[in-house]
Amino acid sequence: KQWYQRRVAITAGIADYVKFYLDLHENETNEEPSVEIASKMFQLLCYNNRDHLSASIICAGWDKVKGGQVYCLPLGGMCVRMPFAIGGSGSTYIYGHCDNTYKEGMSEEECLKFVSDAVALAMHRDGSSGGMIRLAVLTKDGCKRMNIPGNQLPTFWSK
Repeated sequence: KQWYQRRVAITAGIADYVKFYLDLHENETNEEPSVEIASKMFQLLCYNNRDHLSASIICAGWDKVKGGQVYCLPLGGMCVRMPFAIGGSGSTYIYGHCDNTYKEGMSEEECLKFVSDAVALAMHRDGSSGGMIRLAVLTKDGCKRMNIPGNQLPTFWSK
């Protein structure tokens, strides 16, 4: 449990640094930074400190140049744009499900089902995953957050 708390603190600290640098960037350029720039800042911090911290990051967002984007930064600091990314202790249980279920051009409703089903499957197998699902939809209009309480999680097995 202690290693998990340490990893959460590390990734939160990295996110704070990136937010600070993105704010600086915006003040200097008078433009909102792109998602790609944010992912490259994560990459720079993770790669340059790879001997001192252990962090994998998913950087996602929406910008006016490229629209919705997801970048995966596994341990070591490589940065790859992906159609979707999964991570965390439960992710090893759901790679096959995600590869089989994901399709380009899904509607918002289909994306929410894809994500909530994947997280529920991971939570069912992984003892370190939490008891509820928190979702965020990122669009040009901003961020919309939703929660699925534990008693309303999708199930795929008989009770």
